[in-house]
Amino acid sequence: QVQLVESGGGLVQAGGSLRLSCAVSGRTFRSYAMGWFRQAPGKEREFVAAISWSGSITYYTNSVKGRFTISRDNAENTVYLQMNSLKPEDTAVYYCAGGPMSREVIHTTARMYDDWGQGTQVTVSS
Repeated sequence: QVQLVESGGGLVQAGGSLRLSCAVSGRTFRSYAMGWFRQAPGKEREFVAAISWSGSITYYTNSVKGRFTISRDNAENTVYLQMNSLKPEDTAVYYCAGGPMSREVIHTTARMYDDWGQGTQVTVSS
């Protein structure tokens, strides 16, 4: 069974930075596409960023391009989300997601991911 555990959330002032981590158990991490999603109060869960097996393909939602960076360390079974220039509208619970893929791709749709973490709260004050 694959488990995903997020960490790194917290309270930060606007303009600040946080780095989220997602540790993945199991031997299948190298075949997993990984993604970050977020859900703000009263809103639907939305895609934030995704990364392919090797990290050669990344993709971001428009609102975080140039501010967030997704990366992965396959030796450590960990995926990261570096978040810079944070804005109050980035406040949400952030979820890590992963899913085995038959080829090196990324997905922006939540239903394409099999495994999810419990979420970590990110709060950006103005």
